[in-house]
Amino acid sequence: MEIDQGIDGIFKPFADFVTSIVFYEIPVTETLDVKLILIWLSLAAIFFTLYLGFVNLRFFPRAISLLFGKGMEKSEDGEISQFQALMASLSGTVGLGNISGVAIAISVGGPGAVFWMTMMGFLGMSSKFAEVMLGVKYRVHPALEKHPEKVAGGPMYFLKEGFARRNMKSVGTFFAFLFCICGVFGAIGGGNMYQSNQAYQQVVVATGGDESALLNYGWVFGLVLASLVGVVIMGGLKSIAAVASKLVPFMAAIYVIAGLIVIGVHITELPSAFATIFNMAFSTEAGIGGLLGGLLVGVQRAAFSNEAGLGSASIVQSTTKTDGPVGTGIVAMLGPFIDTILICNITALVIVISGVYTSTDGIAGVELTSMAFETGIPNFKYVLTGAVLLFAYSTMISWYYIGAVCFRYMFGERDRIENLFKIFFCACVVIGAAMELKNLINFSDAAMMSMAIPNILGLYLFAPEIKKDIKEYIQRIKKAE
Repeated sequence: MEIDQGIDGIFKPFADFVTSIVFYEIPVTETLDVKLILIWLSLAAIFFTLYLGFVNLRFFPRAISLLFGKGMEKSEDGEISQFQALMASLSGTVGLGNISGVAIAISVGGPGAVFWMTMMGFLGMSSKFAEVMLGVKYRVHPALEKHPEKVAGGPMYFLKEGFARRNMKSVGTFFAFLFCICGVFGAIGGGNMYQSNQAYQQVVVATGGDESALLNYGWVFGLVLASLVGVVIMGGLKSIAAVASKLVPFMAAIYVIAGLIVIGVHITELPSAFATIFNMAFSTEAGIGGLLGGLLVGVQRAAFSNEAGLGSASIVQSTTKTDGPVGTGIVAMLGPFIDTILICNITALVIVISGVYTSTDGIAGVELTSMAFETGIPNFKYVLTGAVLLFAYSTMISWYYIGAVCFRYMFGERDRIENLFKIFFCACVVIGAAMELKNLINFSDAAMMSMAIPNILGLYLFAPEIKKDIKEYIQRIKKAE
């Protein structure tokens, strides 16, 4: 048995077990079951968009201004700048979900899934605002051995506070630990193993596919990638933020420009591509089950891509040098916009406009996106390979930090505790590269989306306070003007 197959066989039962719990389904029609976690995520995004008065639209222009420091109140009570914080957060979301995740959505749910993915990205901006705002407001200075200046925030801290106010401290402690457990699994699954898996698959495609010398040597590729990840994570958050703030704008620009070139090559097909996406989003040709199926696939891929409602961005952006929770939450809304509404739709249009999705039978990931780009830019698979590696790399180093904060919260704020997690995280890079996508994709989704269970519960606890803080923030803005 090949080493890759052996690793895949060992991990598969565990992946199936986790998936069955998080993706618990209820029957809606005779042919369609709905995952409860998707309802949980969708309702939260809709609720906070309406409850907060379309904060995602009202404050969008201000988000752009604040990103570059205009009107932002700064303080030294933090570790990285507002721009670095958003880039570090984006490096965790602008990853292979934007490249292979969109391809999976289209191959499974059809082009109509793109419409629902976009809608979820728009609504998810409100969820992202709420979780990051609370993360900054309730951040703390954990008792780190050698780094007393560091700050930490995230759902585990505001969950504990929210329940403590209601004289349910033990319940708050339980949900804080539950979030951290989910956060570690999310970092390992979607933020690590899925990334290394799809990066390896693209390298195999670029080096000959079934004839590639690297075929069935995912573990070798994983070892190399794990070494590169280890180099950056040894430097901690500032090192991660420094790399992310340079990588993210660069790789996003290259990918978007390439996508626009392919769209330009097929420009005459653009109107029909939009029509296909919209029409299939509401098509009942395959019955109500087909319509709901496309909708749910779009919601799931959007949640995996932009992570709104999961609480991961709250951990990263809580470290920014600002004393304005609402302001940081406003900046955080740009994450789902850039990630899902902009970059994911570039990928979707390239795939739909090229028509390559019609040649797939079943689930297809990064190889489908590669085929689509090849229709407009010959030999683009080599450029895409570079983009995939950068996307995967930046995502992994950012998710390492998210997982490490959760790990330290559970086991203690000590350097040796974090070192153990570093070793474990790098080992999982190797495992992910060796696994089959069909066994990994559901585990990756389940691991990440499990974070939404305790995180969104915390958001609902603080909903009135979030609304009150927004009103006070608006009043301060008006006085300043």
